[in-house]
Amino acid sequence: MDFGPDRWRLYRLAVREAGRAMREGMVWSLTRLSSAPVPTRLHFAPQDLRTADPTIATDIYSGFFAFSGRAITTGGRSPFAFTPPSRAWGEALYGFGWLRHLRAAGTALAQANARSLVDEFVTSKLGDKRIACSPEITARRLMSLISQSPLILEGADHAFYQRFLRIIGQHVRKLERQVRSGALPFQQLMAAIALCYAGLCCEGLDRNLRRASRLLARELERQILADGGHVSRNPRIAVDLLFDLLPLRQMFASREVDTPDALLHAIDRMLPMVRLFRHGDGTLSHFNGMGVTAADHLATLLTYDDMRSQPIQHAPHSGYERLEAGRTLLVADVGAPPPRPLSQNAGAGCLSFEFSSAAQRIVVNCGTPYIAGDAIIQASRSTAAHSTASIDDVSSCQIVDKKGGWLQRRISAWLLRRVGPIVLSAPERVAAERSEREHAQILGASHDGYKPRFGITHERRWQLSPKGNVLDGEDNFLTVGGRAGTAQAVIRFHLAPGIKASRAQGGRAVMLVLPNKEAWQFSAAPTEAQLEDSIFLATADGMRRTEQIVLTIRPSETPVVRWRFERLARSYDPSEPQDLGPELL
Repeated sequence: MDFGPDRWRLYRLAVREAGRAMREGMVWSLTRLSSAPVPTRLHFAPQDLRTADPTIATDIYSGFFAFSGRAITTGGRSPFAFTPPSRAWGEALYGFGWLRHLRAAGTALAQANARSLVDEFVTSKLGDKRIACSPEITARRLMSLISQSPLILEGADHAFYQRFLRIIGQHVRKLERQVRSGALPFQQLMAAIALCYAGLCCEGLDRNLRRASRLLARELERQILADGGHVSRNPRIAVDLLFDLLPLRQMFASREVDTPDALLHAIDRMLPMVRLFRHGDGTLSHFNGMGVTAADHLATLLTYDDMRSQPIQHAPHSGYERLEAGRTLLVADVGAPPPRPLSQNAGAGCLSFEFSSAAQRIVVNCGTPYIAGDAIIQASRSTAAHSTASIDDVSSCQIVDKKGGWLQRRISAWLLRRVGPIVLSAPERVAAERSEREHAQILGASHDGYKPRFGITHERRWQLSPKGNVLDGEDNFLTVGGRAGTAQAVIRFHLAPGIKASRAQGGRAVMLVLPNKEAWQFSAAPTEAQLEDSIFLATADGMRRTEQIVLTIRPSETPVVRWRFERLARSYDPSEPQDLGPELL
């Protein structure tokens, strides 16, 4: 945010957010004295599709709470009395999803522990209210309490049962107030899902269910795009939503209540879209907030795909394309950033791609870290963390941060608390087109994210051969009016962990040996390829060092760079002379 347009965008955003804050205050004032609905009884508990680990129940009973890569040992104190070591840890604690592990233990001790912790959270008024009372965490907690109600209520006395029903009613009232006060779009969707859970599972909430069903239909139509992607463009959000929407579909059927058409259509569209991102090793592509793939969760999810649908290849509304030939697969990000209120996890990775051969990843993006501080998380969203081109180490998207003058820093800090690290400015025009020539698949795309500052438009073209053994690429930098000057373009290809890379033929080529001994050759013209250190962030155990292929040019002098990945017919031995094949130019 070092130049004028972004500063004024920040100010306009702050004015709009101040208006939303005033609306929140008015709604809370008008509804302050309203009473919470109290359901008369629970009909049933929905199925929780997420996998559970009963060994975690023992950790929780002993006071060891480990979430999102951080852990706290309570030493006999309440876990809610501690300041969360990270926001993700707090969201996991206050969302109560860990109750599924206690239920999986299936012991009287786990039941008593669950009941005690729920009661303690509600009655003690401990915890970080900024996290615990946010709409999405309130919604997650309501769904967890209802889903795990058999665990919480088994063996409980009548007084606790009535208190539990009042807790459900209080959550329903809070979510409805947050919806009316202008919650952010994803918060509205999560609130709608949770309110439908409550209305379907509890007796006495029929009016709330009707309102929630209308809200659910509206938000699904707004947020689930025609090709099945979520408007945030984050694959992880699509997966998480399916884990909540599939049980909801079953609940509507069990109660013999008309299922909203929007719910049925959304699920049918989303499952093939999830498959678009899936590589041969079962993990999902690392775009726009996607980190570690929970393989067991994903496998469970895909069993609910009744049609065993094939992955879609073309997702123009979500901005993704999939090229597939032989055992080779490429997934590319050719879309504009998501709407600002849904861009908290969006990356500046326009025209980035991931590339794999069978179950072996070759080119990846760095991904979103599982265990990291805010600085590393924001770095993972930069253009440099993606397999695409950046100009002068500037990202194609600018994200709200605490830089700039005194006033900008104060406004940014307030916005970060209110809406998170959203995208402030981004490419305005992103175009993509795919075709086929002599059975080779061709994908071309461009974006103007660097045009305002450098006068440069980036175009990229991929061509995958019919057998999948050759991937040709071309990066073209169109300059306007000589504004590019001495700007430097750096094209990065981040290599997956486990790949052994070595320069060959004086830098004219890079030899790549995959963990399964399959060999590929990378070549580029007219510039030489360099190897530099990189880091893969999307791992469950922290981060893994890897390497990246780097091409560096000045667009004013070398506007076009061509490159190629080619599978070799045999494994590569660095001690033997290699046939580099035809030149690119």
